[in-house]
Amino acid sequence: MTARAHGALVDVGGVGVLLLGPSGIGKSECALELVRRGHRLVADDVVLLERDEAGRLFGQAPGIIRHHMELRGIGIVYLPDLFGPDAVCERAEIALVCRLAEWRPDLEVERVGLERPTEEWAGVALPTLLLPVRPAGSLATLVEVAVRDHVLRRSGRSAPHRLDDRLRAEAERR
Repeated sequence: MTARAHGALVDVGGVGVLLLGPSGIGKSECALELVRRGHRLVADDVVLLERDEAGRLFGQAPGIIRHHMELRGIGIVYLPDLFGPDAVCERAEIALVCRLAEWRPDLEVERVGLERPTEEWAGVALPTLLLPVRPAGSLATLVEVAVRDHVLRRSGRSAPHRLDDRLRAEAERR
């Protein structure tokens, strides 16, 4: 099964992160900052999605725009020329979706993290985070932390569940 997404796909320490959100929210700028920090761009603007027989979802850029980014105020750039060949990769398995949304006081975002919502893409359910975009905020740092937390959760180490267990144990002692 195949699909397309309007967003950016970055390999963050071996974890494919699909950055989604409305036009102009900062997907490309976030991807660029992640590349500057040593991660690898897979696709910008258009991400081609394909599910394999094992039920994993992979993403890549259409050939004609592969390794290019459009940056408002600058124009089209070619990442291997700017950051070297290690700044890009052809394809990545997508493990996490980060939806960027303009911050506003009434925006409901996860505060504890006991439950991780999912979105389905090409028949694959992916853990999804809603990240509020704030002026002078560091989306790239939030994405890096989200990836580290995702990896820890996959290995059975969930900070909110650990804290919840401690709180329950403390309540039982009282």
